Amino acid sequence: MQLSWQKCLGNVWGSLLWVDLGHSHFDSMEGVYIIWQANGQVVRVGQGIIKDRLSAHRNDPAITRYNNLYVTWAPVLATYRNGVERYLANTLRPLIGDAFPNAVPMAVNLPW
Repeated sequence: MQLSWQKCLGNVWGSLLWVDLGHSHFDSMEGVYIIWQANGQVVRVGQGIIKDRLSAHRNDPAITRYNNLYVTWAPVLATYRNGVERYLANTLRPLIGDAFPNAVPMAVNLPW
């Protein structure tokens, strides 16, 4: 499956702490996301209502203890999210998270 990974204005990766989650872009935005450090280490992958999930992660010390965090997200229909999240977890091996869906991985393009 080909995903449309999102960036911020100016076509730059957004900082997890500074992405404007109140922007209308996030209204009804559901899908998958990746949080990573500037050095390339993936910290977390997940799925759901993007602004809600990212807002929660901003307040999670297990995640924010890492420096220079960036985020990208992609819209994905609910039918495919478990498989996509499982693929991202298997492929990217995030530092945080161990309750990924027990689903058949669905291969997708990575944002990089």
